[in-house]
Amino acid sequence: MSAAVPSLSELALSELADRLRASPGFAHKADIAAVVGALGVGGVVAGAGAVPVGDDCAALPDGDGHLLVAAEGFVNGFVAAEPWFAGWCGVMVNVSDIAAMGGRPLAIVDALWSCGEAQARPILDGLRAASAAYGVPVVGGHTNSRSDRPQLAVSIVGRAGPLLTSFAAQPGDQLMMTVDLRGRYHEPNPFFDAATAAPPERLRGDLALLPGLAEDGLCRAAKDISMAGTVGTALMLLECSGVGAVIDVGAVPKPEDVPLDRWLLSFPSFGFLLSVAPEHEAAVAARFHARGLACTTIGEVLEGRRVTLTDGTDAVPLWDFADRPLIGCGTAGLPAKARS
Repeated sequence: MSAAVPSLSELALSELADRLRASPGFAHKADIAAVVGALGVGGVVAGAGAVPVGDDCAALPDGDGHLLVAAEGFVNGFVAAEPWFAGWCGVMVNVSDIAAMGGRPLAIVDALWSCGEAQARPILDGLRAASAAYGVPVVGGHTNSRSDRPQLAVSIVGRAGPLLTSFAAQPGDQLMMTVDLRGRYHEPNPFFDAATAAPPERLRGDLALLPGLAEDGLCRAAKDISMAGTVGTALMLLECSGVGAVIDVGAVPKPEDVPLDRWLLSFPSFGFLLSVAPEHEAAVAARFHARGLACTTIGEVLEGRRVTLTDGTDAVPLWDFADRPLIGCGTAGLPAKARS
């Protein structure tokens, strides 16, 4: 499916900004701030060489690289309504988190609750299918088949050498987006699925692009596009790095037949934001294009704490971190070494 430049003719830029700020995806990410405050981990560096709390994975120094640890839990209603797909997503979202940090996945463990073995079976089938497709083994976990409802959480470990983090974007960087448009929506949800029908070797090769960028020094910061959508994910990355940006929604690659407001709040199975020095912009885009993936510059990282949306003609303010943090994991108060 080819990328198309979206039109804002039916939706004013200011209205689009209002819809994004009021979206459930933004609200769910804002919940992170309360947890960070309750745990007292905001701005904390877990150890020498580790990234601060708030990234896609915890990164722990380990020999000449880093051990990566991440976890995802799923809304009960989603697990009940889409048990096989929930199991698949348990693997998919975790391997994306590892890739976003410039790492390669090693193994997965799951925690599963169900009301009987029959209820657990499709969840396990989805986990098993994704484990095989992405080449990441499920090595253990926790099971309770005497619960009153199905519930699922999955965690992962991986390894990385040089890291891509959410804390390293710098003013002057190009904000780039890469996404796999060879998919379809998992209706009626905002999940754009370009994974479940894809060849396994393609899934693995596409994810391997991210650690390749890190190891070759072509990318400074990255984040996988989450349930907050493209713009919400950009806000999380920018907040962590202590910077602002201008984001051109008219440059966002998207499926031709999808309204812009829906797409900007969608969760793609393969989608990442990258903060790239201008001299590496062409080389980064070429790597994704060579594998049939869309990759476009959608904005610029700026000094300050303000984020602005533009459509190439008009511009409207979206967020000011000085007035309103989103996830509460910014670099304010951290030593310079921890921000770099």
